[in-house]
Amino acid sequence: MSWPRRLHPEDTAQMLINDPEVVAEVTAAFTAYERALNDNDVAALCAWFWKSPLTIRFGLAENLYGHDAISAFRQARPTIDLRRTIANTVITTYGTDFATANTEFVKHDSGRRGRQSQTWMRTEDGWRVVSAHVSFLPAQDRGSLLTP
Repeated sequence: MSWPRRLHPEDTAQMLINDPEVVAEVTAAFTAYERALNDNDVAALCAWFWKSPLTIRFGLAENLYGHDAISAFRQARPTIDLRRTIANTVITTYGTDFATANTEFVKHDSGRRGRQSQTWMRTEDGWRVVSAHVSFLPAQDRGSLLTP
């Protein structure tokens, strides 16, 4: 694969959405990321993010720009209330090199409910998160999340 590759308008008509093999690849990466998150495997969590100053993570109380900032956050954050249960996960792939993963979650210790959006890209090192956003929902907003 040559870098960079430009997508031309005629390519979009040919783009395959949710190719089963690509969905399986991204699902495996997403599942491994989720396992690392629940286990607080900081090295794995850092590795799942694209090593680029262009990578972004908007967290619960922080806006992180670049892999270095994301890694520093992971290494310094408290280890309380990290475990969670996820539900309503939707993974969508666009062609063979780009995907989104969206999920809802409930924190085990606090019961707080939230949502997470990730953009994944196939890189020379495999699938990596290039952009992520995590937020809690207001306490009264139960939406479509898991019921306790």
